[in-house]
Amino acid sequence: MRSPAWTEDELVLAGALVVRNGWRELRTGDREVQELSELLRSLPLHRAEALALPEFRSPDSVSRKTSDFATNYGPYEGKRTRCGEPTLRMIAAFTERESEMLMAAQAIEEGIGSGELQLLPQQPDEVDDEGSTAIEGRLLVRRALARERNPKLRKLKIQQVKSDGRSLSCEVCAFDFALTYGDLGEDYIEVHHVTPLFISGTRKTKLDDLACLCANCHRMCHRSRPGESWRTPDALREQIRKSAQNGAH
Repeated sequence: MRSPAWTEDELVLAGALVVRNGWRELRTGDREVQELSELLRSLPLHRAEALALPEFRSPDSVSRKTSDFATNYGPYEGKRTRCGEPTLRMIAAFTERESEMLMAAQAIEEGIGSGELQLLPQQPDEVDDEGSTAIEGRLLVRRALARERNPKLRKLKIQQVKSDGRSLSCEVCAFDFALTYGDLGEDYIEVHHVTPLFISGTRKTKLDDLACLCANCHRMCHRSRPGESWRTPDALREQIRKSAQNGAH
């Protein structure tokens, strides 16, 4: 059995290590490499058979991955190592959104350190329809989806909207389940975190952190594509507006 391919979570952590080192590779004997190797081996992402492999996320393999990041970074002028598309995509993400990606790495590290991420079961829709996980890490998406599916939190959000006298409709496209489906759609809506969890951190979720969305808009907010993995309701609303404008021309 070969060591499994690097997941987005692992690539986020390796990329952050290289960025913090001034986009320079790190050697096998470096303390940071040793610590990252131990951390990667603790992630709840791979089967026990992989963990049993001596080479699985060993200090040597972590050092090689830092070389991929460092030598395939745009300004690097030497010989580039060969690496896969996921690594190149992650390099682009760190290049374009360095501060956000470093916060994502910190959120993963904190979630692992607290033990929270290890306890979360895999969630439906954690992997998108093209088989790639969100750029900021599968575990952060798992945590977001688990929180958004919390029935107590959803119930409280619905109560807040209704007590404010507002319609229980999608905050992006205004779809109203009750108007379309009658009694069947009464009091139905999905909730979405307005701010990515790697930015908001591990604090307790507040109702104002959530937006009411229809299933389609919720899916579009979470759908990942190269260099982008999370959309706020405002950003999705703007996407719809631009799409409508383009269609009218």
